[in-house]
Amino acid sequence: MTRTLLALDLSTAHGSIAVVRGDDVLFRSSFQSERSHNAQVFAPLRDALAAAGDELTGIVIGNGPGSYTGVRIAIAAAQGIALSRNVWCVGWSSLTAPDIEAPNSYPIIGDARRQSFYLARVDNGRLLPDLETVSAETARERTADGQTWLTFDPKPPLALTDIRSAKPSAIRLARIIQSLSQAELDALIQQPLIPHYLAEAFITMPKRPALTSQHPSP
Repeated sequence: MTRTLLALDLSTAHGSIAVVRGDDVLFRSSFQSERSHNAQVFAPLRDALAAAGDELTGIVIGNGPGSYTGVRIAIAAAQGIALSRNVWCVGWSSLTAPDIEAPNSYPIIGDARRQSFYLARVDNGRLLPDLETVSAETARERTADGQTWLTFDPKPPLALTDIRSAKPSAIRLARIIQSLSQAELDALIQQPLIPHYLAEAFITMPKRPALTSQHPSP
């Protein structure tokens, strides 16, 4: 079965949208936004839906890791379209879809904030589950292994020189989902559409109000 897929990745400052049907790319668009994709995503998204027409089968979003706000915007847009068009929507790791030529298997490094870095590996379009969050010292040691590492950060982390920079490609996301068997796709559709968190959310608890006397001063 040939699927017509709308793919959307807003996990970095580089937004990417595409419509892919089989081997054909019906629509592609990219844009740069350093602050928010809100103002720029909806015009190309409208054009993408027009290109898909009535043959839209499903929607795939890059669920990060990356910009929490960007991924949430992508999720909200995908869910709204899915409801209105009566199609499914799924998430897939943005790290599996670089916009550059890369081997089938490659390691990745990225800034995990709070002076830590994540190390991960992609194998045949799938993010392996052993993603680690490590210190800067460990990241330097691990990336000095002679392999070609990729990063999806705007600049190579830790000023490392042997790192290839890439951005998520909506076209590659769509093609990965196109390659899944129907059984794999059915299982993926059942999974919740949530951002890829590198760590538990940091929540600041409100301070307790100061205790005051029940009786006002005269």
